[in-house]
Amino acid sequence: MSVMETAEIHPHADPSTVRQMPARVSVAQLRDWLAQPDRPRLIDVRSAAEFRAAHIPSAYNVPLPLLREHREEFAEPLNEQIVVICRTDRRASQAEEILAAAGLSRLHVLSGGMTAWQQADCSVTCGEDRWDLERQVRFVAGGVVVSSLLASLVVPRAKWVAGGIGAGLVTAAATDSCLMGMMLAKLPYNRDLEPDLADVLTDLTR
Repeated sequence: MSVMETAEIHPHADPSTVRQMPARVSVAQLRDWLAQPDRPRLIDVRSAAEFRAAHIPSAYNVPLPLLREHREEFAEPLNEQIVVICRTDRRASQAEEILAAAGLSRLHVLSGGMTAWQQADCSVTCGEDRWDLERQVRFVAGGVVVSSLLASLVVPRAKWVAGGIGAGLVTAAATDSCLMGMMLAKLPYNRDLEPDLADVLTDLTR
């Protein structure tokens, strides 16, 4: 199965007839919009592993690192109404900024992301179940904290490792970025399904 889920996308509509939608669309708004002739193109910027686990049926997978590195190449095939999706809406907001910097303007973000979509019991395509990056971060951070605290019973200074993880999480929240998440994204577990740029562009231009 291709990493991409292809879907019939409406022809480019006359700008004067395109509906005006807010920059942040709710699950209910997107569900209704997808049933209309002027339906938007859905771009899911999660990792390929997360996308494979569950995604909106008509979505295309364009992982955020790939989008960030090749934003200019994506500007032309994405020059239409776009709704960007991720697990919540943090990575989608970053993708929105990247695409806006590439000159695109008809951009929207699904508020609450796939989490909100699934909580509303909306249709999803499910595949191989893998942990998303945020869950991996919580697991690794928690594991390091517990391990360092246990190690501090023998080596007291080990407690500072737990302090460092805590400081890192605070920084991640304050800056809305996560160094641990970016590092985990580079692991083979998260990269073995990553799509090739040429394949992504081919699917987007069909």
